[in-house]
Amino acid sequence: MAEGCGMAIMMKPIGHVRGGRSSRNDDDWGRVEAEIVLDPAQVEADATFGLTEFSHVVVVFVFDRLAPDAVVRGARHPRGRTDWPKVGVLAQRGSPRPNRIGVTTCELVWAEGHRVGLRGLDAMDGTPVLDIKPHMEGFDPRDDVREPAWVAEIMAHYW
Repeated sequence: MAEGCGMAIMMKPIGHVRGGRSSRNDDDWGRVEAEIVLDPAQVEADATFGLTEFSHVVVVFVFDRLAPDAVVRGARHPRGRTDWPKVGVLAQRGSPRPNRIGVTTCELVWAEGHRVGLRGLDAMDGTPVLDIKPHMEGFDPRDDVREPAWVAEIMAHYW
C-alpha cells in the first residue's frame, strides 16, 4: 500500500487473462489470442459498453510470476544479451521491473459483459489485469519517436 494525495492507494486486479500462453516466450505474440475475464466485484458488466467501437486497447497487468529476487532496480543487458548495451530497467520494457507492471496495446477482437477477447496480448494465462483502456491516437506521441537500434532488434520477431 502506498500513499498519495493523503489517501491510501491499493490496487486489486479487475480480472485475469484466460487462454493464450501458459509459459513465457519472448517472441511471436502477434497471433496469440486470449481473453480477460473481469471480476464482477471490481467492475460491473456494463463497464465494457462502447469498448468495441475501438480497434485496440491498452492492457495494464502484473508480471506475477516474476520472483521478487529477480526484480532489477538498476541496469542490465536487455534479454541478457551482452551484445546489446547495458541500460537501466526504466529504459526497457522487460518484466523484471520494480513494480512488475506490464503495459501492452493489443487488438480488441470482441467484448461482452465481463469478458474481453484480444489478439496480441503478451501476458500469460492467469495473469492479473489491473486496467483496460481504449487506445486513442490522440494519446500517441505528437512528434517523431526516437529509440536506440537494439530496440528494433528486440521487436523484429516480438509480434
